[in-house]
Amino acid sequence: MRGAAGLAALAGLAWVARDVPAALGGRLSGARAERAARSPQFRDGTFHNQAGTRTMVAEPGRNLVRELIFGKQKRRPTTPVPLLRPGTTDAADAADELNIVWYGHASTLIEIEGRRVLLDPVWSDRCSPSPLVGPRRLHEPPVGIDELPPLDAILISHDHYDHLDMATVRALLAGQSAPFLVPLGVGAHLDRWGVPAERIIELDWSESHQVAGLEITATAAQHFSGRGLRRDGTLWSSWVVAGNRRKVFYTGDSGYFAGYAEIGAEHGPFDVTLMQIGAYDRAWPTIHMFPEEAVNAHLHLRGGLFVPVHWATFNLALHDWSEPVDRLWAEAKARDVRLAVPRPGERVVVDEPPAVDGWWQAIA
Repeated sequence: MRGAAGLAALAGLAWVARDVPAALGGRLSGARAERAARSPQFRDGTFHNQAGTRTMVAEPGRNLVRELIFGKQKRRPTTPVPLLRPGTTDAADAADELNIVWYGHASTLIEIEGRRVLLDPVWSDRCSPSPLVGPRRLHEPPVGIDELPPLDAILISHDHYDHLDMATVRALLAGQSAPFLVPLGVGAHLDRWGVPAERIIELDWSESHQVAGLEITATAAQHFSGRGLRRDGTLWSSWVVAGNRRKVFYTGDSGYFAGYAEIGAEHGPFDVTLMQIGAYDRAWPTIHMFPEEAVNAHLHLRGGLFVPVHWATFNLALHDWSEPVDRLWAEAKARDVRLAVPRPGERVVVDEPPAVDGWWQAIA
């Protein structure tokens, strides 16, 4: 009996782990690898930031593992995160339409001039190659992935699991017809997951692509990539989404760097910026922004409305669950920055944003 139970357990684990090798993604080869090698960002076999960065900075006397296990930070809300359903919208003037629907973490829908662009969609319960381990969602998606409206483009900022999820990609492959716009090399992952070549558009920094009347440009970011043991085999990027009259900037994941001023000068001003504010720590200061740095970046970008992303959904750092947005709100008020902090699923009309009401403080 014990032997049978052990075999059953092993079989169960094998069944659960069957998709892990595929979730790790693909490797650059052939024409894709040749194109990557021609990129100004690629040298010595990997992609690089404009300035030198370190993904971890040692701090004498600090033990991150001990802090993770025994730290006193409040890393989860005390009650459920309030979710809203955005419903449908009929813009009175599609030429001026600009709305943002934040679904949680970095997953965000841009409704711009009658078109829809989805950013970094992750609908899985965990941001991990395995359904058994890895950071788990602190709230459900406010809508099912099959309830998304027809999309015109799907943008991926980089290949980390909290931004690129195999199950979500496969669901969008089956339920949508929009192309995937990705940084150089990320198409190898999509290839492995069955996305046809005609739906994969890979861009280097400063390259643009026209889709559905929008100009979408990959711009610089300061981060890193990797889904397994290999680092920086694919590129990471921020994104500019420009219509005829409206314009949006999305950071992806990035540390604070001089490139924001350059992007603002070349592509700004922006009606709205979607800025990463969470998962920061002084142990990795150059690859994720602190909230105050995100406000600096927004100003350098010549942004109008600031909408924070990359917080509230996955516990990826040691700070309190609500700390990023508390710090952001204080800095935005001090520097007279227009701010909207939606609940997951809430539609923000950029020209008439809701007042910040501190909704997260009641559940912190």
